[in-house]
Amino acid sequence: MRTAFLVLALCAGLAAQTPTPVYGYKVVQQYPHDRGAFTQGLLYLDGVLYEGTGLQGRSSIRKVELTTGKVLQQRNIEPQYFGEGLASFGDQLFELTWQHGVMFVYDRATFKPLKTFTYQGEGWGLTTDGTSLVMSDGTSAIRFLDPKTGREIRRIRVTDNGSDVADLNELEFIKGEIWANVWQTNRIARINPRTGKVTAWLNLNGILSVMESAGTDVLNGIAYDAKTDRIWVTGKLWPKIFEIKVDAKK
Repeated sequence: MRTAFLVLALCAGLAAQTPTPVYGYKVVQQYPHDRGAFTQGLLYLDGVLYEGTGLQGRSSIRKVELTTGKVLQQRNIEPQYFGEGLASFGDQLFELTWQHGVMFVYDRATFKPLKTFTYQGEGWGLTTDGTSLVMSDGTSAIRFLDPKTGREIRRIRVTDNGSDVADLNELEFIKGEIWANVWQTNRIARINPRTGKVTAWLNLNGILSVMESAGTDVLNGIAYDAKTDRIWVTGKLWPKIFEIKVDAKK
């Protein structure tokens, strides 16, 4: 009886440590991207990209034509702020700042500032699940915020087989999952928004060629169009935006 119990316990332990699936990618299309854009937030809406860029003195929000990379509309942020994640909710844009604890709210059509919210800690990535704003802060935590007040509703801790996944950066909500860039890696975590568990990884190694990567920074930027089921990724100071499809497990 004891032997059977030990076998069951061992099997349970092995099951708990089953490696999380890792998927590859296929590039569907490539589009030009401003090499001066330190991409912090990216989203696709009504046929155009909206992009938030960072660095003090260079931060902005932009409306960008996907096929040409042309900036159609831009608002520069006051130079003391380091812009971070960007999300759209209703007819408004929401933008985080890195270390100032301030979230700016803009009219999406005009980029006119409407109000600000405050939060504790750093601001990194931002998206929406259709009900809440979903925010990362560079740790393993993801916060869910009320878009009307900016107040925190709840939070989850992101884990992979029981271990914290830190450095969560730009976010996108795709088919019921939170997708998160992991800073300084070429990996995207796919996260269950209820439990915080990583359900799968997307490995984007090699998407930017060695020649193209000269002078660039890390992978950061995920956009999704639910109407056409298209996904785009890019990075800070990257020369291209890539439309991708998830490929077979590696």
